Amino acid sequence: MSMAAQRKFFDGAKVALFGGSFDPPHDGHRLVAKAALRALKVDYVWFLVSPQNPLKNHKPKALAQRLAAVRDLANERRFIVSDEELRLGTFYAIDTVRALKATYPQVNFVWLIGADNLSQMHRWKDWQNLMREIPIAVYPRPGTAHRAALAPAAKAFDWARLGAAAASCLPLYQAPAWVMLEGARSGLASSELRQKGK
Repeated sequence: MSMAAQRKFFDGAKVALFGGSFDPPHDGHRLVAKAALRALKVDYVWFLVSPQNPLKNHKPKALAQRLAAVRDLANERRFIVSDEELRLGTFYAIDTVRALKATYPQVNFVWLIGADNLSQMHRWKDWQNLMREIPIAVYPRPGTAHRAALAPAAKAFDWARLGAAAASCLPLYQAPAWVMLEGARSGLASSELRQKGK
């Protein structure tokens, strides 16, 4: 259990869960996190640095190295960074969400993803149950918002989509509920940065 989360979370806290391998983290991740603070009116954004993304074939850099890099990037009071999935022993988003909700029943969680992730969510384990388990905030990326809105997950739960104006109340909604956020878009991608690094 994250000691940082234990100290910070109060009854009724609103927290956006921002999961990913962050290999490497970049300013686009920070932009999304800061936008989530504003749009969702959450108390914290929790960076969940995954040991391994089950949909990615490449082996990421060491978890400790990625955690340190995310902490350097997310050095704000309302950002929490941890290896919670490693601590919980979870591998998939649905299992992580359920474990966190059980561990922190007093917290109102939102799952924060990029539009590119919504486009492929139908490939995630138990994705329908994930949509029913936690409200989801989707942040647009250049060239992906329209495609994401036509993705299988978006179409299956189109009836649960809320307008962007409802974003500030999303943490208090009963799932399924999701919002496509509005805001500045970053073209940065970890995969491209890895290729440049090579």
